[in-house]
Amino acid sequence: MVDTTEIAARIVVVIPCYRVADRVLDVIERVPPEVVAIVCVDDACPDHSGDRIERDCGDGRVSVVRHQTNRGVGGAMVSGYRAALAAGADIVVKLDGDGQMDPALIPRLVRPIVAGQADYAKGNRFFRPEDVSAMPRVRLFGNAALSFLSKLSTGYWRVFDPNNGFTAIHGKVLRLIPLDKIHEGYFFESDMLFRLNTVRATVIDVPMRAVYGTERSSLAVASALPVFASGHLRNFAKRIIYNYFLRDFHVASLEWLLGPALLAFGLVFGIYSWITSAAAGVAATAGTVMLAGLPFIVGLQLLLSAISFDIENSPTRAVHPLLDDETPSST
Repeated sequence: MVDTTEIAARIVVVIPCYRVADRVLDVIERVPPEVVAIVCVDDACPDHSGDRIERDCGDGRVSVVRHQTNRGVGGAMVSGYRAALAAGADIVVKLDGDGQMDPALIPRLVRPIVAGQADYAKGNRFFRPEDVSAMPRVRLFGNAALSFLSKLSTGYWRVFDPNNGFTAIHGKVLRLIPLDKIHEGYFFESDMLFRLNTVRATVIDVPMRAVYGTERSSLAVASALPVFASGHLRNFAKRIIYNYFLRDFHVASLEWLLGPALLAFGLVFGIYSWITSAAAGVAATAGTVMLAGLPFIVGLQLLLSAISFDIENSPTRAVHPLLDDETPSST
């Protein structure tokens, strides 16, 4: 049973709608009474989800925002976030309309934010082994790989299941995020984590179960892989430059510089020396081996030390209690 006591916050739910006309009404019906408003974003849905909601939904909390052209889940959430902030939301929850997330878990999801323990809470489907066993193997492998890449690019090393779309964010922190720069496609959740790290927001995982039915995902894996790979690489570079060279500078900054450089030199020089020696039929000298091996070992140690520092440097203190209500919006 979900504990629903002591939640004194204005909670607004945003539901991006694209090909969910047959399921979104059931999702809305199960949104708990602690939620004061529900913003449904019809992202140029070919099934006309917005019309279906306005025609058949009698919940007075619901409003519909429409896009003339499809902008993707990220674009839909940006519109929803702006509408929620305009409605005076203290906390904004993202809830998908396909029924894979249980709306009854919303009070549990927002509780760490209400308690001042976090600025952003997200679901984690990997917390219990029983839940993992029910996950399709393709999704299990894909999420595990993406979780590691996300740790590197976002700096949230203790957070898993980065593409989980069941999220909640404090309104004060949301106003710090440049929403016009958020990725509009399926990279949205990972990009949000990157943006949250730039303002040193604290993120926490909340255990949840996902329900996998007969719905089909509109995510094309082949086309999404380059987007995720390039997005993570870009965000990783931007985060390291911003956090270790622009915002601050310390020993780890030097490790991020020297580690990869020495590692690359040792690797390239070692391969070159091996090819040259093999072609000449002459064994490499001890000096040549040392010249390749020592930079490689030192570079690897420096890189591991930099990563270790990065893990310990993950934000652990919520920032929204330190912000006032007049914090200017970046939207």
